[in-house]
Amino acid sequence: MKFSIPNMTCGGCVRGVTATIQDLDPQATVSADLSNKTIEVTSILEANHIQQALKADDFPATLV
Repeated sequence: MKFSIPNMTCGGCVRGVTATIQDLDPQATVSADLSNKTIEVTSILEANHIQQALKADDFPATLV
């Protein structure tokens, strides 16, 4: 699944987003495209669970 995260602006943000997702699903893979402010996630979790966790960590995400 792919998410747009408009306020992901630096490498620190990418690390934070990745950590948030992997805290929920340690087996998840996260691939970030910082220039487009998007991430690709492979996870057993549903998109809404990931979105809720990212929003709680100040990285509101939209499924694209």
